[in-house]
Amino acid sequence: MVRVVLATHNAHKAREFQEILGREVPGLEIVAYDGPEPVEDGVSFEENALIKARAAVEHTGLPALADDSGICVDVMGGAPGIFSARWAGLHGDAEANLRLLLDQLADIPDADRGAHFAATLALLVPGGEPTVVQGVWPGRIAHEPRGENGHGYDPIFLPDGREGTAAELAPEAKNAESHRARALAAIVPALRALA
Repeated sequence: MVRVVLATHNAHKAREFQEILGREVPGLEIVAYDGPEPVEDGVSFEENALIKARAAVEHTGLPALADDSGICVDVMGGAPGIFSARWAGLHGDAEANLRLLLDQLADIPDADRGAHFAATLALLVPGGEPTVVQGVWPGRIAHEPRGENGHGYDPIFLPDGREGTAAELAPEAKNAESHRARALAAIVPALRALA
């Protein structure tokens, strides 16, 4: 049994990671983080994921896995990016963030609404070098929110090759092709090496 702390206070995310990674890495146990919230003052997804992973390793002494993710809009130079969760000013106000982004893109034609979701995962073992991977889910921004299955920016994200938004996908489909799914698949070899 290999225990890895997930650097989040979100118990739902810890269960989700256990469900996905537990199938791929026999004997892996993902445990939730109960330590202090680190200051995420990095300027990239990678820096913020590493800040969280280091804090979890220092607090628990266990190997730690941390993620940072967001939506990146091409015409906005990759913004909101690392500021996705607080784009409208208040951390976690998903509806305000979504509405502000739609307002900012109101006059942008379909051809210039390219975007992608990015997820970066950092795995840090005490005394070791970090392993960092990224998953990217390409698509574009819709003009209006659609769908009930997602959260955050899912209702306005149209994945490449799909007719509907990420929030219109069945959860199984989203979990199979999302940016987080791609990053999780990429981190599996490093987790298997711990076993």
